[in-house]
Amino acid sequence: MEIRIGRGYAWTIAAGFMAALAAISAKFFSSQVIKYGFVILFNVTMWGCYVNSLKSLSSLQATVTNFATNFLTSGLAGFFLFDESLRYQWFAGALFIVIGVLILSKSSIEKKTRVD
Repeated sequence: MEIRIGRGYAWTIAAGFMAALAAISAKFFSSQVIKYGFVILFNVTMWGCYVNSLKSLSSLQATVTNFATNFLTSGLAGFFLFDESLRYQWFAGALFIVIGVLILSKSSIEKKTRVD
């Protein structure tokens, strides 16, 4: 069961990372064809990862972990790739998001039972 939950978090983190890559590719490429191609590719991959995460996690746990990963990856990519500034409020918000995800990951809001 623990391995299954770990895989669920790996899938949802991958989903959040793919969502961030979709946003990054929309800003990074100037060619519309390449831009939209990567956005579609990363979004389809994100949904596949997210659906796989739902096999092991509650929808709440998968959603907030996906959001947190997307938020953190997008913010840090903006800072490192696009020279965007991150104010202390962003770091405070990121800390609260991570704490919230940790609390939710430890909770047993919805026990997943094996259906396959």
